[in-house]
Amino acid sequence: MVSEYPKALLSGALDLMCRKLLEDEAVIGVGFPYVTAPDGSWRTMLACESAGYTGDAWSHGNWFCGFWVGLLTAAHEHSGKPEFLKLAQERMRLVAQRAGDPNTHDIGFIFWSSARILHRLTKDDAMGQMALKAAERLRARLVTTRSGAYISSWGPLDDPRGRASSAIDTMANIPLLYWASEHSGDASFRLAGQAHAAMTEKAFIRPDGTLYHAVEYDTTSGERIRGYTFQGYSDESSWSRGAGWAVYGYAATAAATGDRRWLDLAIRIAEVWLKELDGRDCPPWDFTDPDPTPTLDSAAAAIMAAALLDIGSLHPDRVEGARWTNKGVSLLTGLASGHLATEQSHRGLLMHGCYSKPHDIGPDAAVMFGDYYFVEAMARLVLPGKLVDKYAPLPG
Repeated sequence: MVSEYPKALLSGALDLMCRKLLEDEAVIGVGFPYVTAPDGSWRTMLACESAGYTGDAWSHGNWFCGFWVGLLTAAHEHSGKPEFLKLAQERMRLVAQRAGDPNTHDIGFIFWSSARILHRLTKDDAMGQMALKAAERLRARLVTTRSGAYISSWGPLDDPRGRASSAIDTMANIPLLYWASEHSGDASFRLAGQAHAAMTEKAFIRPDGTLYHAVEYDTTSGERIRGYTFQGYSDESSWSRGAGWAVYGYAATAAATGDRRWLDLAIRIAEVWLKELDGRDCPPWDFTDPDPTPTLDSAAAAIMAAALLDIGSLHPDRVEGARWTNKGVSLLTGLASGHLATEQSHRGLLMHGCYSKPHDIGPDAAVMFGDYYFVEAMARLVLPGKLVDKYAPLPG
């Protein structure tokens, strides 16, 4: 357990979120914010935009819409004001159409942060069924090979480019599978997530504990053809956000299976990341970038903070668990004290996020997934049990 955390600082950040959400809901229309423009305003995208190829060009579509619902729900839990819950439920009418989307692993992100949380809060069976439908689509992306199975990340499964590829981001989508297994009693959801975790361990993690962003598999043998990147500095670089996705997903896998080896793997990746962080309060977008003043990525810190708090809850040794929890608190404290967007003109919650530097999308901005995981991490402390379960310690 954690001995203390800055309650006033984190509660103040949640107060700021509540104020900005109400202001933004009055003006953004039916679009969903995803990244701030240079002037601090939100850029928005319709929830209906799915992922896919246009020729050789790839678009991830809108994988952010669920995060906005999650923030509205967190605002309801923090403030007690019913208007936030009403807004979240209204927004779900726009998000609902994506539950059957067959084109992307990001369906896990979308419904983990929206329908799952609303079902948790309201016990509305329609929300539970919606999240379960999304989990079924995610499970359907499992590609079986001679040496294991992995979840294809991108594009329709009948497109060989997408079918052969998986991304480290998928590790943070599979918690929806673990939820679905518990919710439905169908163990195949958990087994699909566990199979993907095992394949990712073999193909993505380098000997030094850093990770590839993406892997192309031989779809018959399951062998890795190549490791590469879309959003990192280079194919062999240490993209900071990728490690956060991995630790988050491996902690969830440990909780779902009760298997200590997944926790140990999460710890191994986290230790390398923290060594690369070297005491800073926010990582660069890529630890390998040689720029002496590299672009930062507060979203990577937010995701890792949530994951470290999960490690702390799961660790069977109380002293070690407290140590890991305090590492997560330290990251949150750094974000809340040094990276909050307190200016009225800046509509996001966290400054200095980096969506994709290679594509020049939000290279120094608020990014919706960064704001969401920052809030989800804070909720583990300020709103325990509201957005996510606190994992029980694994057997010693």
